[in-house]
Amino acid sequence: MVGDLLRLTVLGSATPYASVDNPCSGYLLSSAGTKVWMDAGSGTLAQLQRHARLDQLDAIWISHLHADHSADLLTAYYAALHADLQLAAPIPLYAPPGIADRLAHFLTNGPTRSPVESAFAIHELADGHQTHIGALTLTSRAVAHGLPAFAVRIETEGRSLVYSGDTAPCVNLTRLAEACDVLLCEAESADAPAENEQVHQVHHTPENAGDTADAARAGRLIVTHVGPFLTPHQAATRASTRFDGPVDYAAPGATFLIG
Repeated sequence: MVGDLLRLTVLGSATPYASVDNPCSGYLLSSAGTKVWMDAGSGTLAQLQRHARLDQLDAIWISHLHADHSADLLTAYYAALHADLQLAAPIPLYAPPGIADRLAHFLTNGPTRSPVESAFAIHELADGHQTHIGALTLTSRAVAHGLPAFAVRIETEGRSLVYSGDTAPCVNLTRLAEACDVLLCEAESADAPAENEQVHQVHHTPENAGDTADAARAGRLIVTHVGPFLTPHQAATRASTRFDGPVDYAAPGATFLIG
């Protein structure tokens, strides 16, 4: 049934800051009544509420702690504890190590540490971490972004989506994405490092995204997190020169049915 399909709804895909019509990175995963907020970049909490309230979420998953992927956890904290919501229990939050102290540092305004654990039941990610959330199985792998960062594979009923988070091309991402139905991959960088140039690459170019999708034998590629020096059309077109399957762009508000 359509209601049981894995759905990916794009809450935002901008980087490194939100535009007037596109929040930063954030997505809603849903299947058979299970709802997971994946990355919580600036502006995504507002868009999430078009589809689900915070107290209707089964979990939140965060790829890394850069603000364009996690900043709306701060306002989510206030919504969860100091507004019109009544949480039955803290929201499970899967995020890189140090997330609790990072949130508390920003939220504490006096001598008493803000009770972030009252809003979020925190589970720190590690390479190979796996958890079952309702109808979904999430497997996280460490990726190459210059700080603790993770990609994730979401599976349900034989359907699979892999989200790169932010990362340079790396073996862990390619292996995680092996034969997935959809690879949601960042394509932030406009220019690849020149040959022999000593540049520490921490993002995919569109060509890299196509190469990763091709190497993983993904069924479909969706480019996201497109940087300000590229248009979505340019990113998708360039990725398609390296990948023969369908290539789409994660336009804000779009919903993709997977499988």
